[in-house]
Order: sequence, then C-alpha cells, then structure tokens
Amino acid sequence: MPSSSTKRKTINPQTVISTVGSIAAAAMLIRTLSRQYLPPEFRNHIYLNFRSFINKFSTQLTMVIYEHEGFNDNEIYTATQLYLADRTSPDIHRLKVTKNTNEQHINVAMEINEEYTDVYNGVNFSWSLVSKNAPTREFYTHDDNGRSTRTDLRSLHLTFHWKHKDLALHDYLPYIINYAKAKKQNVKTLKLFTVDKKMNYARTATWASVNLDHPASFETVAMDTGVKEMVMEDLDRFLERREYYRRVGKAWKRGYLLYGPPGTGKSSLIGAMANYLSFDVYDLELSDVKSNSELRRLLVARGNRSILVVEDIDCSVELHDREEVEAEKAVARKSSKHGSKDEERPKVRPCVVGRFFFLILKKKASKNASPPIT
Repeated sequence: MPSSSTKRKTINPQTVISTVGSIAAAAMLIRTLSRQYLPPEFRNHIYLNFRSFINKFSTQLTMVIYEHEGFNDNEIYTATQLYLADRTSPDIHRLKVTKNTNEQHINVAMEINEEYTDVYNGVNFSWSLVSKNAPTREFYTHDDNGRSTRTDLRSLHLTFHWKHKDLALHDYLPYIINYAKAKKQNVKTLKLFTVDKKMNYARTATWASVNLDHPASFETVAMDTGVKEMVMEDLDRFLERREYYRRVGKAWKRGYLLYGPPGTGKSSLIGAMANYLSFDVYDLELSDVKSNSELRRLLVARGNRSILVVEDIDCSVELHDREEVEAEKAVARKSSKHGSKDEERPKVRPCVVGRFFFLILKKKASKNASPPIT
C-alpha cells in the first residue's frame, strides 16, 4: 500500500478559477481606489518607476511615432501606414478600408489595437497602432470638407531588440519612407490647388484643392512634333538630375514661360505636363496675395513634386521695359530743364496674356526658410 507522501496531489480547477478571480477583483479595486484618491502626479510617478523596474529586465526597445508633430503631419507615421497596408497577413484580423468620392482606388490601413511583425534584413520589427483619448482638436484640411475634429491621439509603436537601434533609424525607417513615396507616386490622384482665404482661421491665404481631371496628354496636345519631343526630353532630364543639382548647390527646379492669346493651348500643355509627371498643380494669381510675407507662406506651404503656375504675371504686376523707363526719365529731365510739362511720354506696352510657371521638386522647408525664387 503506497504511503501518503507518494500520493499525487491534484489541483481543483474551481480553486484556480476562484484564485484568479480574486486577484483580478483585487487589482480592479486597487485601480479604482488609486484613481479616486491618489493625485495624478503620484500615480504617474508610481507607473514610471514600475515601468523603469520592468524595463531593466527587458531587451526590447519601443519607438513611439505620433500621427502629428504639433500642427504638422508626421511623415514617418503616414509613410508607415502606406507601407503596412501592403503587408497584410493572417496576424492582422481587422483592416481599415476607406475611399473618398473622387478617388479611384481603395485605401487600406491598419486598424487600432492591431499588431503586425515585419522582417527586415532578418530582424523582427513589431508594429502596433495605439489610440488614446485626448481633448477635442480641430484641424483645417485641404480637402472638400475644409476642417475636421479629432478626439483621440494616435501613434504607431515600433518594438524590436535594442541592439538593432541603428538599423531601425538609419536603414529600416528610411526604407519605409522611400517605399511610401514611390507608392504615392504610382497611385497618386492629381490635385489642383488654388488660393482660398476662407479656410484659414488666421485670416491668411491658404491652398484649397480639388481633383485635377485634365484629359490633356502629350499624345493629344497640338504641338510641333520636334518641340514636343524636346519638352519631354527636357522633363526627363530634369527628373534624372536631382543629384547633379544637389552637387552643384542649385535648387532643384525648372522654369518655363508660356505666352500667347487665349485658346493657344497654354493650359493644355500644363495639364499634359502634370499628367506626364504625376505632379500636382498650384494655380496662383498674384491679385489674391496681399503682401510679400503672405506670398512667401504660400510658396513654402506647397507640396513636393508640384507645378506652380503664376497666372498672367504681366498683368498682375506693373512691368516696364528698361529702355522705355530710361527714355521716360530722360524726357522728364529734359522737360524739367526747359520748364515744359507737356512732352509726350513713352507709352506702356499693352498686356499680353501669359502664364509663368515652375516645375519644382523641393525639400520640406523649415518655417524660417525663404522659398527659392528665380
């Protein structure tokens, strides 16, 4: 007969469930009491110390990427959303699917509280989308709605082994940004931006956009074949010489002057170039701008890979021919010398309808930087 010491002890499942329930109830009670009676500063102090204690035994590093940095969008957050949208896996059980009325494609993004593990150069990088409650904030946008409100603060959490920090900062994240740029260029919906003063709470001019559905292309635009090929080759050469512009210290932009009466194809040529390059168009009339500082803000606020069109520049500002100005000054001096005020002055040339526009690919300028002007 076996002794009592050799008897196998069995665990009652009801006892386990009861114990777990008691611990959970105690934890909830402590949490409720701490929220009601402990100051927020003291709770944060306890939480930070507890987290610091746990992190001493962890080899994982977490980078937090917020959706916005102040009033500006976080480029890394936006790029990562596009990057992860193409990497759906069985690990992701929920996806956010959207489509605007004027868009031609469906947008897919990671939903809140979902997690995904990406492998880059043999290293595991875990992504998760986190949302926290925040005071209601109002944003002014460039879409058809004009403004939107948000009641949460969203962020992406990137977790990996701490020894791969340099790989994440210098290789992985730049790779994601470049991937997102290429993707946006391939599925880009072209926009036409115009100056709108109503959307800005600061009562300064800003850009408002609509979809650009211009049908013009280099196959349909009416141009001399030789001139058309020359323009296309010039555009291709411009895109390929980005490093050259950087090496010689010049702003990466290209300017064209179009002139002629209405109906001669200036707008069609701009539309063909926009479709050929997949560039947005910023249509600027100087009569809508009040000051040089407002013009500078508009130029700095334009997007990368865009065409800036300055409408009828010869009619928007008072332009004078240098020879005519000198002749006018000479006549004025002669008239004042002889005491005559009835001499005929040179006539100002009539306005010629034209458009002056730039092809601009620029880096994101800082707030204090002046826009490149040619």
